[in-house]
Order: sequence, then C-alpha cells, then structure tokens
Amino acid sequence: MYNISPLSQVRLLYVGSYAVQKVCRSCDIGSIEVFLNLGSQPLANALVPIGTDRLAESRYPLELGRCTDCGLVQLTTTVDPSELFVDYNYASSYSDVVVASAQTLVDRLIDQRLLGGDALAIEIASNDGYLLRSYVERGVPVLGVDPARNLADRARQVGVETLSEFFSLELAEQLVAQGRQASVVHANNVIAHVPDLNGVLAGIAKVLRPDGIAVFESPWIRWFIDNLEFDTTYHEHLFYYSLTSFRSALLRNGLDVVDVEQLPIHGGTLRVMATHTQSCVATPTVADTLALEQQLGLNDHELYAGYAARVTQLGNQLIDLLKDLKAGGASIAAYGAAAKGAVLLNTFGIDELFIDFVADRSPLKQGQQMPGVGVPTVAPDQLVVQQPDYALLLAWNHADEVVAQQRAYIEAGGRFIVPVPTPTIVP
Repeated sequence: MYNISPLSQVRLLYVGSYAVQKVCRSCDIGSIEVFLNLGSQPLANALVPIGTDRLAESRYPLELGRCTDCGLVQLTTTVDPSELFVDYNYASSYSDVVVASAQTLVDRLIDQRLLGGDALAIEIASNDGYLLRSYVERGVPVLGVDPARNLADRARQVGVETLSEFFSLELAEQLVAQGRQASVVHANNVIAHVPDLNGVLAGIAKVLRPDGIAVFESPWIRWFIDNLEFDTTYHEHLFYYSLTSFRSALLRNGLDVVDVEQLPIHGGTLRVMATHTQSCVATPTVADTLALEQQLGLNDHELYAGYAARVTQLGNQLIDLLKDLKAGGASIAAYGAAAKGAVLLNTFGIDELFIDFVADRSPLKQGQQMPGVGVPTVAPDQLVVQQPDYALLLAWNHADEVVAQQRAYIEAGGRFIVPVPTPTIVP
C-alpha cells in the first residue's frame, strides 16, 4: 500500500477497507465540495467469474468533489490500493493507439535529449512494458515500477526490468542510494491514481537527475466537464487535473511545468513536462494553457454545479434508446470491458436485460463477468459470430480504433452506439 503521511492520516476517516477523505489530498487545506454522487459501485476493473452473485460483490461509495482551496477535483473515498492494483487486468499493449503514442514520445525524447547507454528511463505504473520496451529497442536502460505482479511478469518477458512495488519516496531514496537516478521519469495515467500524491511527486523529484525531465499524462478536467466524461469516475481514479491544480502540487514538491501538450487520447489528455524548479524554463504554451483554464472557468465553482443533472439527462436518453431498440426486436451487445464501461453500466443500471455480452480484445478480460451487472465478457470475434444488431461502445475513447478493427461486424450490418457525450449510432 502507498505510505500516507502522518498529516494526511489525521484527515482521513477509516470505514472498513476504504477511507473517507476529510480534506484535499494535495494541499491538505481545503475541504472537498461534492458535485457528483454515483452511489455505491463495485471496483470498475474487478471483473468476476461467470455466475458470481452481484449482491456478493464489494461496493464502495463513488462521489466526486472539488477542493475549496486549490481547486483539485478528486474522489471523497480511498480504497486500499492493494485491492486495486496488485492483480490488474488492464494491459496497455492491447491498444494500438496507446502503443503508437508511446513509441512516438520515446523516439522524440531520445532524439531531443540525446539519450543513450548512460541514461536511465523509469516508468511508474509501467504496466506490461508497452512504453519502456521502446527505450530497450534503442539501447537505453530502463526500470519499470508496477505493483501488478501479472503485468510485471509480462513486461520482463519483453526485456523490461520491473520492480513489483508501489512507487514512493522511500523507494526513490533506495534507488538513489543504489546510484540509479533517471534521465526521464514517465508517469502515464497513474498520477491520478496515487492516494499519497505529494509522496509520489516528492519521490519523482528525488529520483530525477538534475538535468532530467518528468513526463506526466492524465485526462484533462476540461474534457471531463465539456464532454460529460462522468464514466471516468472510478475508485482507482482519485484525481481529475487541471494544469492549474497539478502545477500547484508539482511546485509543492520541487518540480515545475516546462511544457504542456493536449492529446486526443483517452478522451482528452494533458501531457505535462516538468523539471526541477531551479532549472525550469517554461515554454509560452504553459502560460497560455493556464490562462485558457482561467478563461474557461475551470477554477470556478459554478462550472461544476450542474454536472450531476447533465449526467442524469444522459442516462435517461441512453436508457430510452436501448428500450426502443429492444422493443423493436433488436439484439444488443457491448464492446470494451473497460473501467469506464463498468461505471456507465452500473450508474444507469444497464445489465443482462439490455445487453447479451461485452466483447473485449484483451484475453485478461475474456471469459469473466462485468462487475456489478452480471454480463459475460467474450473475445471480439463474437461480434461477427453472434452478429448483434447493435454494440454499445463502452470504450468510446477508442471509437476510431475499434470501428477500424471491427469492419467485418459493420460490413455485416452491425452498428455501434457511442454513449458519451450524447447517445449516437454509427455508422
């Protein structure tokens, strides 16, 4: 489990295997003002064996709020990370888009920063080695850190040295004592998942060489609000960053933003480059993005006040569409046994009465049952074998990729329902 600082511990109320957050995890000052309550839900990535009684599955409160001081959007509860990440069924290598994005970034960093055999690239939450293997192929030493033992084993098989641990300040100190400091530290889609945010950022600052660079990728709160991406609210996803709130956390731990990019991946992502504060020379894009967030009202309470009502409206629209299709005799399945899919299904009560199965490309997810709703998961070829009239696209953030992969299903007459931000049938 992540080590939580003594100061943070006194701001938590423990209830069984989860903790209720009393104040902001980042600034430790502001209270958390709730604006979205999705009720009690199972862990979104905890697929269960076929036939599991839904009432027997563990559920935890799932509500989202915003710090009244630093503005960081975050969950109000923290589930023990050992329940979430030690055995994990999301493997990044099964997304062609994710792998291609990582390859492009690695090539760019190696060329720009002249990285070679005397460098070290570290990735926190390195998953199955999808990113670090690109460094290995170009002769740059690597170290992955990931608590999921099953994924660490897969990473080692492709030549990525991996520690099966949670990253922390203590681990960073051990690495530095071993003479292992990083030229690059990657933290892709993980910095939103760490309860001890300040401890992890302090660890990155510790392990980063004086001239090194840290690269963070995380969904941007702008698109969460604008595109109604409520289904990215799940227990392992604790934080929802603006650049403003994230920079505040970085500065608190000796780092500062040197550059920022907007990426379309995962429904809208910010890639933040950071260096040690004393060596930071920021590009104009940083100031421009901070100003844009201010202009858009991302730091204002009013922007979040009506969010829950918009989610309810979306749910009504989607349920009405599914009911109309079923009433007309249509068969419906789903595609993408993603965490966001589990949240959407559980939030709106979409179960086996609406959809027959969920297809997914990852063997880690096949032959099981979606948490909380009792719908079986199958291989993607079942879309063509069973040929449902419609497939609810739960992995809507990979819509272009999925549609391209499933041309045979579409050519046979199948159609996808994209649920977010407005239910839409394609093609």
